[in-house]
Amino acid sequence: MAGLFITFEGGDGSGKTTQAELLATWLEEQGRTVVRGREPGGTDLGLELREIVLHRRGHIAPRAEALIYAADRAHNIATKVRPAVDSGDIVIQDRYLDSSVAYQGAGRVLDGGEVRDISLWATEGFLPHLTILLDLDETTGRERLDGVRTRFDRLEAEKADFHARVRSAYLELARAEPERFLVLDAPRPVDELAADIRARVEALL
Repeated sequence: MAGLFITFEGGDGSGKTTQAELLATWLEEQGRTVVRGREPGGTDLGLELREIVLHRRGHIAPRAEALIYAADRAHNIATKVRPAVDSGDIVIQDRYLDSSVAYQGAGRVLDGGEVRDISLWATEGFLPHLTILLDLDETTGRERLDGVRTRFDRLEAEKADFHARVRSAYLELARAEPERFLVLDAPRPVDELAADIRARVEALL
């Protein structure tokens, strides 16, 4: 059976991890082998880079930040994701290159096209078969995070205008590639979202 690479995207607090776990459980019940991943931090090297890029105290220049994410991505795809997909597994991952375009491109006010090109070079052009974007108003996302967190990483701690730019960039990416993206309204009931995701994935199997 052919493998699949499925990514979940969206602002902080949009429910990506919840929906990714529900999808993984459902696919395993169908007899498929599922590999869970995340960026940054999906590999041993990635864990070290994640600590730097999300929790290092002090300023990191925006271009340096984008390059750290690209380095994590290059290693993740080469050593974990591509081998799994090539062997017929289904990789379900929290965040991928669209996050860099949204957060480092729009959020940090870098050129989104350049940020995307760096990631495409780093991954040899490897794109997901499906990207699920859980769209959530940035104010609601902050309220959700405030309800469950006491410590925020460097990106989560950014101001509302940063997260508004991120959301706008995500929606623009989805409009540009409607065949790859499934855009869902994140505040909808969890089971309804899960059903819509399963239906789209079933069509790919």
